[in-house]
Amino acid sequence: MELRPETVTEKDYEQLLKIWEASVKATHDFLDPADLEALKTEIPTFLPLLQVTFWLDGNEVVGFSGTQSDHLEMLFLDPTFFHQGYGSVILKQLIKDQDVRFVDVNQDNLAAKHFYEKNGFELIDVSPLDGQGRPYPIEHRALVTEKG
Repeated sequence: MELRPETVTEKDYEQLLKIWEASVKATHDFLDPADLEALKTEIPTFLPLLQVTFWLDGNEVVGFSGTQSDHLEMLFLDPTFFHQGYGSVILKQLIKDQDVRFVDVNQDNLAAKHFYEKNGFELIDVSPLDGQGRPYPIEHRALVTEKG
């Protein structure tokens, strides 16, 4: 595995949305289908506000991340790359290179919660609604730093 980042531009949004949709359908079974469709139209409006990066292994796009300051706003993998260590490698690279320290996770996305816990992000707060005011509780997590 030799992951490399590549900056996403507006011309890449269609490919990015395909990855997003496949990943969300595989991991967010709690979402109402109407909310999924609404989110699909909203995602492109968020992208210009973020530093969005494709992650490639060779010439294959594994997934993408979106960060803003020290906050990981998005990390989605193509489902064909699930459970192979790619997510952890990407997250460690974002922590190192972009100083990522915070992430929000859907409370009902058990796999994502486990992933971030395993990678050192502890729960600091919970909001009852998502960022668009929908009834999907969001866990706010922060990277635990070594005490020494």
